[in-house]
Amino acid sequence: MARKDLLDIAALDREEIDLLLDQSIPFKELFTRSVKKVPALKGKSVLMLFYEPSTRTHSSFEVAAKRLSADVTNFDVAQSSITKGESVRETVETLQAMRTDYIIVRHGRSGLPGMIAKQTKASVINAGDGAHAHPTQALLDAFTIKEKFPDPTGRKVLIIGDILHSRVARSTSTILKKLGMEVAYLGPGSLVPLIGPENVRRFTDYKEAMAWSPDVVYLLRVQMERQDVQFFPSLREYHRLYGVTDARLDEIRKRGLYLMHPGPVNRGVELCDAVMDYERSLINDQVENGIAVRMAVLYWLKPGGGTLAGS
Repeated sequence: MARKDLLDIAALDREEIDLLLDQSIPFKELFTRSVKKVPALKGKSVLMLFYEPSTRTHSSFEVAAKRLSADVTNFDVAQSSITKGESVRETVETLQAMRTDYIIVRHGRSGLPGMIAKQTKASVINAGDGAHAHPTQALLDAFTIKEKFPDPTGRKVLIIGDILHSRVARSTSTILKKLGMEVAYLGPGSLVPLIGPENVRRFTDYKEAMAWSPDVVYLLRVQMERQDVQFFPSLREYHRLYGVTDARLDEIRKRGLYLMHPGPVNRGVELCDAVMDYERSLINDQVENGIAVRMAVLYWLKPGGGTLAGS
């Protein structure tokens, strides 16, 4: 039975994860072929409630909802009563009166989507909350990896960057471990927590991390906007020590490793320009798969939904 909300990956069991990943396949086949729109959510309403700026996640959810024939409303936080001091609770009560079916929430405060979910009958989907969780990013990452490794058990993923402030690192490492994969973190000591998730290795040296022999190298965006103090000397120094430089890209190519990044990319920081033309870069695949996965999530949360007919 489908849940009412999708708030984090930790709450999902392996069966639910497998269902969502499996259901993403036919949705991707739909929009990558001739059919761009299906009536699965015709008559349903989706409200986009983004307190933080976003391009990829926001547009991906909007496209996914529209391809399922849902009506989409963008709640303009900047022009709303929130700027006049209206509380989140008051905003949710207003939205509840609009009888919306789904609320997609992105907020800088960890746990806020869960609070909203308790106050509304609508299905709430967490599109990123603080440094806590980003469940649909984790699902699309897992889906992208499974396209290359149908049985991901035992495969290794090295996540590089600002682990401390990253909701992506938390959610993606959680789902990968649930799928039987090995995960390790690499980054400056100031940005890789000493106490992290169970069975996740911690590296602060690039050579040691590569000696671990990962199958996938996952670069995180350096989130300067979430750092209230300076955690490393400079962006140039960060790129030299932890970024994929031209020399490191040559090594990655020789090893045949896949590269991933949640976007947007800070060129010259996490990645050199040549990465965008690397034949095993999965960055564009992640963007495309994000639409399919979010279609699957919306359909899964639909009352009476869960699986596609005939699948």
